[in-house]
Amino acid sequence: MEHHINNSNNIDPKIQPNDLLSITVTSLSAEANVLFNKGEVIPVGNSGGYSNNGPNVYSEGYLVDKEGFIDFPVLGRIQLGGITKAEAKARINSKLVRYLKEPVVNIRFLNFRVTVVGEVSRPSTFTIPSEKITILEALGMAGDLTIYGKRENVLLIREEGGEKTLVRLNLNSKELLDSPYFYLQQNDVIYVEPNKAKIAQASSTRNDISLGLSIVSILSIILTRFL
Repeated sequence: MEHHINNSNNIDPKIQPNDLLSITVTSLSAEANVLFNKGEVIPVGNSGGYSNNGPNVYSEGYLVDKEGFIDFPVLGRIQLGGITKAEAKARINSKLVRYLKEPVVNIRFLNFRVTVVGEVSRPSTFTIPSEKITILEALGMAGDLTIYGKRENVLLIREEGGEKTLVRLNLNSKELLDSPYFYLQQNDVIYVEPNKAKIAQASSTRNDISLGLSIVSILSIILTRFL
């Protein structure tokens, strides 16, 4: 039986503080266009200056401040936080018509990233140029779950409006396809928990190490007394 994905759940991501946006403006006036295409040169990688695209990646863009504003040439401060790219295009366009004839605004995220950690083959942070990725695709980029990964209880951590949302997802359920969390948003974190077998293995390893240290301590005491 086929199951069709509900496209209504493919919600466009909303612009958030600390997002880095590429905003380009074109119009019938090539000379005037230059005035509105001067973003800051900002590193695109993570806090360590490295992303899966390579070290020290820089791009010209606009950084959304903690209040959701960007500083745009000529137009000044514009609030884009909390709205989608389509809404942001319309907002900027409405301000540009005073200066340009038939302006066209294009916006894309320069730091659309998702992080996959836990029981996966290649835990990492991934930059997504297409700005569209499902949780299954993200897990595939991370090399899929290991044999110890708990498929029925994957944790998704999402931050919106300064608040974190924690959601448990069952990868074995067909209901996942209709979930509003099936498509990821920028800065989502996926954590795959270890199953009982891995927990038991880790516990056994800790006990073995503890026992080994105890034996070494006892031998050290014996040797100290008789040597």
